[in-house]
Parts: sequence; structure tokens; C-alpha cells
Amino acid sequence: MAALVLYDFGNSVCCQKVRITLRAKGLDWEVRRVDLFKSEQYDPQYLKMNPKGVVPTLVHDGRPVIESTLICEYIDETFPDPPLIPSDAYGRTRMRLWSKFADEGLHDGVTEMSFSAMFRERMRNMTEEQRQTRFRNVGDPRRTDRFKSTYELGAKSPFVTHGIAAYERAFKLLDETLAEGGPWIVGGAPTLADINLMPYAARLEYLGLIGAWLDIRPRVREWWARAQDWPHFKTGLKDLIAEDEFAAMRTHGPKILDDVKAAVAGLRGK
Repeated sequence: MAALVLYDFGNSVCCQKVRITLRAKGLDWEVRRVDLFKSEQYDPQYLKMNPKGVVPTLVHDGRPVIESTLICEYIDETFPDPPLIPSDAYGRTRMRLWSKFADEGLHDGVTEMSFSAMFRERMRNMTEEQRQTRFRNVGDPRRTDRFKSTYELGAKSPFVTHGIAAYERAFKLLDETLAEGGPWIVGGAPTLADINLMPYAARLEYLGLIGAWLDIRPRVREWWARAQDWPHFKTGLKDLIAEDEFAAMRTHGPKILDDVKAAVAGLRGK
């Protein structure tokens, strides 16, 4: 077994931020694909490593590390060059603020928007038995409630609205943060703050939705253009998404654009 093994799914935002981090460190790893649509994340052997039944899981020298935010910090601490975590306590706190934004709002938000745009159609084509099995496999009652609401109501689900609001708060703070310094979130070089945010911005970009937030935020647009040009973003994220996945996002994302724009306008009091 290789020293680093990543249990991975190409278009998972959590896997993407781990892959960007690995690329930024110049590391090689072995890939073990976990097909979420075949519920391979609930295989008993996988659950022994990752009891939550989610991806990614990083196995280093035979020991599993779970939770993407923790995996990224583990990689930085284990392979310290080049550093992706600020050296001072205040800088680390500022960096981890973006980890919390991703974990506590953006992740659920992008999941529900993606579900309402794309995966809802896929579930409609399942049998009722298959759908109920899929809901049960979620394993977390809160996630089950979110998925059922989004399946029934699409982009008009309150859970989608909550996600849109989380993005509005994040992009507003990012705009204010970049106004104070930059060109990256915590100073002159990319850190895990930027890496944590990149996949969540990328998903909106590929769904054709990101303009709903960045229309009035030129500093955030500049950050996003810079992020997309960063070589490790390309090799850790964009280059590893299959063309059929890009096609699906381009096809289905615009279907919810009007609802997203209306929700953003409502949050801004327009």
C-alpha cells in the first residue's frame, strides 16, 4: 500500500479541497474511488475507517484520517513545506474562520443547491423503493430532512434558501477581508482559507450560479479569477472532474438560477 491513500469521489467538494492541498504540497497518492451513487460509502469495510459514511478518507501509513478540514490540517502539519497554515496564532484563527464557514454553512448550501439542480432529476427516475433506500442511507435524520425537502420543493426548499444566505454572508465577509489586505484571504500567499473556499466557489461557477453573488463584488471576482489560475486548483480540482459531470452541471444549474437570484435579492432587501 502506498504511504498515502485517498478514498475519493471526483466531484465531491470535500475531496476536492483535500486534493488541492495534496497538490500544493507536491505529494503523490493512491486513489481508491468510492462511488457515492452506488452507496459504496456505506460498505461495512469503509465504515470501519469512516463511521460517518462520507468521503474523503485519507490513509497515511495505514492509519485513517477523516473529515476534510482536519485532513487538510493533518497534511500541512505532516508535510510542512510549503506551509499552508499561517505561523502566527491570529493568522491561524483568521484561516480557521473560513474552515467554519465551509463546514457550517457552505457545505449544506452547495449540497442542497446541487441536489435541487441535478440530483433531484436523477432521483425522480428511481423507483420509490430506490428513493426510500437512498433516503435511509443518508443515516443522519437532519440530512434526511434536508434531502426530502429539496426533493419535494427543489430550489424553493427553505434549506436551499439557508444555503444561499450562507454564501451571501461568506462572500460579503470575503469582500470586506480582501479590502483590508490580500491578494489572498490571509495575506500574500494562498493558505487553507483559500483552499477551503475554492471548491465551494467552483461548484457555483460550474452550475452557472456564481454571478448571483459576485455581481456587486469586484474584489471577490478578482480573488476567484486568481484562484482559478492557481496551478494546484487546476490539477487538484478542475482537471479531475469528468466531462460528463461538467456537462450535467452546465445543463442543470441554470434551471434554478432565477430562484437563486430572487433569494439573493431578497437577502439584500431588494
